[in-house]
Amino acid sequence: MAYWLFKSEPGAWSWEDQVAKGAEGEEWNGVRNYQARNNMRAMKIGDLGFFYHSVDEKRVVGIVEVSALSAPDSTTDDPRWDCVHVRAVAPMPQPVTLEMCKAEPRLKDMILVNNTRLSVQPVTEAEWKVVCELGGYRA
Repeated sequence: MAYWLFKSEPGAWSWEDQVAKGAEGEEWNGVRNYQARNNMRAMKIGDLGFFYHSVDEKRVVGIVEVSALSAPDSTTDDPRWDCVHVRAVAPMPQPVTLEMCKAEPRLKDMILVNNTRLSVQPVTEAEWKVVCELGGYRA
């Protein structure tokens, strides 16, 4: 299993929106960055991800699971862009802010700490465990 982080502006697509989609989940569409797209192409069904509210909040608010492999993005006719589907698994008991991540020495190499612009990014297993610990999440 691999771990990921999915960033979304809560005004465009929030954790609550994701939860409302239920077990079917929703397409993680609209990504127009090659590195983020390539990250989605590497995902497998069952991989887990952090749902991160970007912009003003800047915090991990939930856990999602990849529920469908990368396929053409329905929001464009451009064949270069595709995306996975994700479904909500659980809320993060205590949201984990970007400030908390930056203050945690064990996360000093985390992509989120060093590249806050990448919208879909890998998370190492060690980083996953630390963020879950900070947020009080137990699988």
